[in-house]
Amino acid sequence: MTASKTKSSRSTDQPSAEAAANRAASIQRQLDRQELHCCLIALAAKAALILVGCVSVARMSVAYQERLDRHGEIAAVVNLEAKRLETLQNRFDRLFSIGGEKRLLSEQDQWIAPNRLRVIWR
Repeated sequence: MTASKTKSSRSTDQPSAEAAANRAASIQRQLDRQELHCCLIALAAKAALILVGCVSVARMSVAYQERLDRHGEIAAVVNLEAKRLETLQNRFDRLFSIGGEKRLLSEQDQWIAPNRLRVIWR
């Protein structure tokens, strides 16, 4: 009887061992598929973030170039106005220094002589 018990237990152990192995392999395949899906989702998320970063850098470079262009224009206007201010300051200094009244009168050729009446035509 012990020999028959041993044979029968081996025959029952064998199918259950195969079933367990098949079941373990099936579970492992499911876990591998889930891990693959998670990795693909993570890869897609990283690719999306990289794409957003590249687009942001491109937009920032365009905005930076526009700012540089505007800065150049403003700097040119500031330089022109600074030169104009300097000439006006020099003229102001000449007019309000000693002899400035004579210089002002000599610059103004449209002044009316004394005892004359100005006529404005409309």
